Amino acid sequence: MKKTFTLSSNDLGGEATKVQEFNGFGCSGENQSPQLSWQNTPEETKSFAITMYDPDAPTGSGFWHWVVFDIPASVNELVTNAGNAALNLIPKGAVQSITDYGIKGFGGPCPPEGHGFHQYIITVHALKTEKLGLDENTNPAIVGFNLWNHTLAKASIVAYYKR
Repeated sequence: MKKTFTLSSNDLGGEATKVQEFNGFGCSGENQSPQLSWQNTPEETKSFAITMYDPDAPTGSGFWHWVVFDIPASVNELVTNAGNAALNLIPKGAVQSITDYGIKGFGGPCPPEGHGFHQYIITVHALKTEKLGLDENTNPAIVGFNLWNHTLAKASIVAYYKR
């Protein structure tokens, strides 16, 4: 059987917790990004990107919670809380751009109270370019457009969360 590109986490199962929940917008979580690791990368990979997206947000366009790109091809893991931009735990050269919260780095789940379970799709993108040519102020839609143009393969995990 062919081995497939796979994303996993030591911190996150099928459901997010207060550890990942955002701190703000009425939420009081720890806003800690989960540890992530990936394997069986396509040979042609020149860099990676990580995104976390909530398609269930009542916005008409979903909600981007985390956007990281220009992760070197030699890297296959982000440590716990790498999404905290102030801690400088992401790999050298990687960029954490703004989320739909308007912050750089990880912005955890914070669905409206009583809105039911939201799905948080964390995806690693194997890219055919070393750099996207974007910076930390690039909005998620523009990053997503560039990812669509450069993605060789992608793998995701989904966690659910409600308040």
